[in-house]
Amino acid sequence: MGRTALVTGASRGIGAAIAAACRGAGAQVIRVARTLAAGVHDGFHDLPCDLSDPVAVGRLAEDVLARIGTPDIVVSNAGIFERMPFEQTTAADLERHLAVNLVGAFAVARGFLPAMRGRGSGQLVTIGSIADHTAFPENTIYSTTKYGLRGLHEALVAEYHGTGVRCTLVSPGATDTSLWDPVDPDNRPGFVPRRAMLRPADVADAVLFVVTRAANVHVDWLRLNPAL
Repeated sequence: MGRTALVTGASRGIGAAIAAACRGAGAQVIRVARTLAAGVHDGFHDLPCDLSDPVAVGRLAEDVLARIGTPDIVVSNAGIFERMPFEQTTAADLERHLAVNLVGAFAVARGFLPAMRGRGSGQLVTIGSIADHTAFPENTIYSTTKYGLRGLHEALVAEYHGTGVRCTLVSPGATDTSLWDPVDPDNRPGFVPRRAMLRPADVADAVLFVVTRAANVHVDWLRLNPAL
């Protein structure tokens, strides 16, 4: 690949798989997550950042642009996922999810897209969800943030059209990560069992497909679901 990729939420799950796939394809990879220690670890350039804090994200972007340069690829993956019946939700629950899933993604885009536009090239890949286009019970909080994320993505596609900057939304279905542990889908009727879910590597493969298309190809939305 020979490019620089920055991946948020890269300490585990889908983000870790995407970072590994990009590095395996030959990219210099910057991993960003709240729990990572700053430094070079296992060939990755790690930077800690609380993605729910837009000021911290802004400082992160300034630091990366100044010390490393404008990434060729930014994968906005960080997010939180909790299911609960609507009548048990609170405004605080919504604010907490919005801070990471939508405001954090906005801050990442705001931090790097202007530099990509100035250079005339770059790719922003946003990791959405089946919940950014399909509604499920007990999912009002998460869906609200993911539908908003899809709106952000579609507006960015329109605004950056013709600039050389490509924006892609990757919307995976149920993916087997630790985020499902509190839900226990194997013992709940109507849920995809974990054995049949996508794997983080499946989503990483989809991201790698997107970012390795020729410069004249724009994959603006990619959906993937378990086949079983």
